[in-house]
Amino acid sequence: MRLASLALAAALLVAPATVLAQAAPTAPAAAADPASLPGAAQAAKFKTGETTVGDILDNPAATAVVKKHLPELVANEQINMARGMTLKAIQQYSADTVTDQKLTAIDTDFAKLGAK
Repeated sequence: MRLASLALAAALLVAPATVLAQAAPTAPAAAADPASLPGAAQAAKFKTGETTVGDILDNPAATAVVKKHLPELVANEQINMARGMTLKAIQQYSADTVTDQKLTAIDTDFAKLGAK
């Protein structure tokens, strides 16, 4: 299981940026406010070190928040293989992409979802 997680994280986050950029869909000119999306109240309680990628992907508001900060991660076609991991766990395999600053910003944006 640990080896599979390592392989998954490597596949998700070590891929060349050009490959990820090609896979990333273009964002609409005016993205919807995550707080207006379904699941915003639930996502306000999410934490990057506790909530699984699967729970984030299943919640439109949380997905929008993560897509804002880590679009290449959400756009990666192999992201579903990381459903059981947290974003904090993924960080150990790609510290240059999933930085402490980005995780803090994601946690901050999750918390803001409950303020509206």
